[in-house]
Amino acid sequence: MAEQRLFHAIAEQLTKLIDEGVFPPGSRLPGERELAERFDVSRVTIREAEIALQAIGRIEIKTGAGVYVCEAPPQRPGALPDVTAFEVTEARALVEAEAAALAAKHISDEDLAKLSALLDAMESEDEDIANKADGEFHATIALASGNNALVHTIEAYWRMREELPEVKRTYEAICDDDPKTRSTEHQEILDALLARDSDRARSAMRSHFHRMISSMLDVTEREALREVQERVSQSRERFLSGATH
Repeated sequence: MAEQRLFHAIAEQLTKLIDEGVFPPGSRLPGERELAERFDVSRVTIREAEIALQAIGRIEIKTGAGVYVCEAPPQRPGALPDVTAFEVTEARALVEAEAAALAAKHISDEDLAKLSALLDAMESEDEDIANKADGEFHATIALASGNNALVHTIEAYWRMREELPEVKRTYEAICDDDPKTRSTEHQEILDALLARDSDRARSAMRSHFHRMISSMLDVTEREALREVQERVSQSRERFLSGATH
């Protein structure tokens, strides 16, 4: 998981350099070796970061020619917007709460059994397995709503969660932060669906996402405090290490 997060962090740093004009549109990025030395990571990590940036249209990898900064975000069907994890979660709370309410009226016994199995899979210590089960849990509820427009919208939100580096990093942080609470909340959603209670399902789904927003704020605060502490520590070392009395 640490290595996975590392390439997300490198992708974010490269994006910042692109946005700041260090690597302007149309320019060629330095080679993997130079970037690996610059960021003090492996060439594999650089390659993974570049693949992630190509997926969202920030760079283009030309085999044998190098890596180039895109002139402008590609205008292609299905392109993802520039959004934060907070925006994605706020939108999911609104839409998925109503999807759960609809699903409570229509969900089949087979889907309920599937949700129960997915809930068990979410208890896995393998984060990839747990995360996949989480996605399938929400997708199954969307399908059970019987509304294809909702299904399409919820699938788009999941793409944002998984394919936008900063959004994915934030979600990973809160999932690691309190996995037991995540499991408990999904159980409450399932219990509401088992009871065929639309109001309860809506409330349980909404509460799940509101708790996630609260966790995101906590994680953001901790990261901000850590950055401040690191800067203060660096300043103390620089200015006081050679001080004499």
